[in-house]
Amino acid sequence: MVAARGFTPGGLAPGGLSTGLGQAGLGSLGGVPPGLDTRSATILRELVELYVATGEPVGSRTLSRRLPQALSPATIRNVMADMEEAGLLYAPHTSAGRLPTERGLRLFVDGLLEFGDLAEEERDAIAARCAATGRSFQETLGEASQMLAGLAGATGLVVAPKSEAPVRHIEFVNLGPGRALVVLVTADGQVENRVIEVPPGLPPSALTRASNYLNSRLGGQTLEEARRAVSEDIAADRTALDALTHQVIEAGLATWSGGSAGGSLILRGQARLLQNVDQIARLNDIQALFERLEAQETMLRLLELAQRGEGVQIFIGAESGLFDTAGLSMVVAPFRAGEGERQRIVGAIGVIGPMRINYGRIIPVVDYTARVIGRLLG
Repeated sequence: MVAARGFTPGGLAPGGLSTGLGQAGLGSLGGVPPGLDTRSATILRELVELYVATGEPVGSRTLSRRLPQALSPATIRNVMADMEEAGLLYAPHTSAGRLPTERGLRLFVDGLLEFGDLAEEERDAIAARCAATGRSFQETLGEASQMLAGLAGATGLVVAPKSEAPVRHIEFVNLGPGRALVVLVTADGQVENRVIEVPPGLPPSALTRASNYLNSRLGGQTLEEARRAVSEDIAADRTALDALTHQVIEAGLATWSGGSAGGSLILRGQARLLQNVDQIARLNDIQALFERLEAQETMLRLLELAQRGEGVQIFIGAESGLFDTAGLSMVVAPFRAGEGERQRIVGAIGVIGPMRINYGRIIPVVDYTARVIGRLLG
């Protein structure tokens, strides 16, 4: 299995990535990927770019009209035959053109891919979409995932960090019959709001007592520590709170159990992934992928994959181990919290899509979005 390549931010303007390939193309490389000569590399790059754009097999006549150098269809067919023998291309049908294999796509991504810097307005737009003003951090991550899904025409994913900061304040606000708002403020300044169900006709005094009791018990503890302490108090009947107030407290704490236990996985745009399925038989593979993505161990695996390198990680086909024969690729980058020596990877963001996603477009977008999220965590 070919290892995934990590792209790290280089000496380009903000949002740019250093790949070792300039915009001038192959003529400026001073070399081509191992195993290819300049002519083969030129043909492979043009073929992959056409495949990414159309999803269709690419024929020699089409290539001969697009290549910058004059090559006959017969010459191109010979070169393509050599690359097919080397495992870089394959023919889906006897008389069809050629498509890149996973190995061919990997060679393209590692050595032939060209992508430019993000324009200033694109960076501003990403930063605005990820702005946390008026939203919880979880909502901000969901918006970032939705944005990537739209830009890539694929499924956006975010591995959200678990909350480990001590709780500074919690409050219950009446929203009408049977509903209350829980407002949680952590010591690092994050504010989360969640709606819970409470017994109809609950008196406002019960919400006040629940808020006062929890704030007196928090005392700089994490939410998990506070939950254990409250559970012990209630189990031992060491409180003077009535049954209704107990219900409010338990409902308010239970609503946070998912986020504090081990983070969460946010997926947006699953329908886009299904739209790209060109074989009915692969629907089962896609469904199996969604089921794996919903599992906690998959979230940890995604984070582990993102930590392999400093920058964007690209996994083509079965390289990640998350999917086998579904013909998918994943582009993922870690985001960090803290500053200086205390900085650490706490989550990851990226996309999962067909192998013909626009790598040149989505790689710098994923990279820049990860850095914007990191600055928000700052």
